Amino acid sequence: MCGIAGTASTLVPDPDLVRRMCNVIVHRGPDGAGYHDDQHASLGMRRLAIIDVATGDQPVRNEDGSVVAVFNGEIYNYPQLRRELVAKGHRLRGRGDSETLVHLYEEHGTDLVHHLRGMFAFAIWDRTRQRLILARDRVGKKPLYWRADGTTIHFASELKSLAQDPRMSRDIDLVALHHYLTYQYVPAPWSIYEGVQKLSPGHILIWERGKVTVRRYWSLDRTARKPVDQREAEEQLRELLLEATRIRMVSERPIGAFLSGGIDSSAVVAAMAMQSSEPVKTFCIGFEDSRYDERGKARMVAERYGTDHHELVVSAELLDILPRLAWHFDEPFADSSAIPSFYVAQLSRKHVTVVLNGDGGDESFGGYQRYALMNQAGRIPALPRPLAAMSTRTGDLIIRRSHSRSFSRRLGRLMRFAAQQPSRRYAGLMSCFTSEQKAEIYGDALRDRLTDTDSHLLLDAIYRDSSAGTDLGRILDVDVMSYLPGDLLVKVDITTMANSLEARSPFLDQRLMEWAAALPPKLHVRGGRTKMLLKRAVASWLPPELLDYPKRGFGVPLAAWLRGELRDLAHDVLTDDTARGRGLFRPEVVRDLLSGHAAGADHSARLWTLIQFELWHRAHAEASELVGVEAHCPPADI
Repeated sequence: MCGIAGTASTLVPDPDLVRRMCNVIVHRGPDGAGYHDDQHASLGMRRLAIIDVATGDQPVRNEDGSVVAVFNGEIYNYPQLRRELVAKGHRLRGRGDSETLVHLYEEHGTDLVHHLRGMFAFAIWDRTRQRLILARDRVGKKPLYWRADGTTIHFASELKSLAQDPRMSRDIDLVALHHYLTYQYVPAPWSIYEGVQKLSPGHILIWERGKVTVRRYWSLDRTARKPVDQREAEEQLRELLLEATRIRMVSERPIGAFLSGGIDSSAVVAAMAMQSSEPVKTFCIGFEDSRYDERGKARMVAERYGTDHHELVVSAELLDILPRLAWHFDEPFADSSAIPSFYVAQLSRKHVTVVLNGDGGDESFGGYQRYALMNQAGRIPALPRPLAAMSTRTGDLIIRRSHSRSFSRRLGRLMRFAAQQPSRRYAGLMSCFTSEQKAEIYGDALRDRLTDTDSHLLLDAIYRDSSAGTDLGRILDVDVMSYLPGDLLVKVDITTMANSLEARSPFLDQRLMEWAAALPPKLHVRGGRTKMLLKRAVASWLPPELLDYPKRGFGVPLAAWLRGELRDLAHDVLTDDTARGRGLFRPEVVRDLLSGHAAGADHSARLWTLIQFELWHRAHAEASELVGVEAHCPPADI
């Protein structure tokens, strides 16, 4: 695991810039650095040594040095790949996974990605062809940013690395901001800066002598298979999960697991314990507010499997972490569960270097309650267009004239919901600010600029292009290609890497995901019940009480914090001269949100989204502030 950065150019690259790009992400790789420099490329990396600790330094090269690579991630099928490459006559110097990349490229060219099983972001430089290949894993576990100007391309694991180049524009991409207010993250391929992009999950980029080509190489095939016997499916699921967990337990450094008490993380801990000769180290975060505290559930699993269990309670007093989080998250990011995620990573890093988690279980096996809601909403017949338009207008009017918690407001939402197509219904469930709310809060210039920009078209396109034969299957695709890589995986990558900790996700194993995608959706969600197949498959592994608990997620008592300990912060950050001077948002609307929340309405999600944008802006958007923030936010002690 590492952080990577570099540049390729038709001109002579600047190796000092690449070293600065790597130095600013030392938290991703505190164990060492490596560089390659030649007439047209400079590549660098920071290393967190996990596998082949003694001989696994990077960059890696082929036999004659004509192909060079830097790599972030883990390739879990590397033993098999090494055997195949050696049998074909390749000479490998080390014992790890990264060196397979250059030899796979020699064998397969850009199709090497189809041979990789794991999480990765890598850069391969072909000196002979003056060609740079960038690739990102199938679901986007590892990040990769890039920008190109016709002669030169720069890439890096984190946006702050690219920002080391003073020539990079600091202008905000207003469309990216527009999408952020909808989804609480900036979706790929946008970044918050104009001229900088994220390489989307499952995509490969080829830069050759100044020309850039980007193409998708993978997407889930949700074409239904022949009917499946449920008991057989349960057994197959257990076998796939055990195998996906086993290959992720390979490490030369100490390993443990996040344990929330939910089905997914509990199943992973069970799979680890059944395949480990020593007690599994487990880590859990709790809250003083019992509505958000799931330590009791986690303890049930820890006691059942005799894990070496560690806990930490997060309180509002610990929220001085916000400036550090703003520095590590290079873009505005408003999932408040980043706070406990950071603290569980920090707790874990005191004991281990690698953790397994339950990420991806909900998206593959239908775990969110919104899936049940959408499944039941599918019974609502599509309204004729004139009636749908009237229902939408009436619903909007009722919502505008109703109190936030009133019955009439719920009725208005139901009328608007019933009038929409399935993809729009789901987009509404996933939105923080609605289109109307954004139009209301925007300053005049921003409103005029974004009037015709519809953030929901992103989800419409995924829904439309899905290979699934059902609405529920298409919605699962939407989450796998948007919410999962844009929110959940960003949160885990940033908070773990901020603490020099590697996170691995058995449920995101491509074989397990591809197998689950071809199952009938009714095995996952039926009526109001969610995650049916997974619960049945792992029922014998877990305390029965866990199977009946409603899903809570990794939430925090944000609404209460914003009325209490964080009230002054919210007011100061959102209403001071600095925020108002940007001219992006109407001050009177922001003040109404603050006062309404203080009076009892729940505007916490929208307020948090605005706060995180403002904290990000002060940490990153202005070049003069970057050095100061970095000085106050060094990598966490480990």
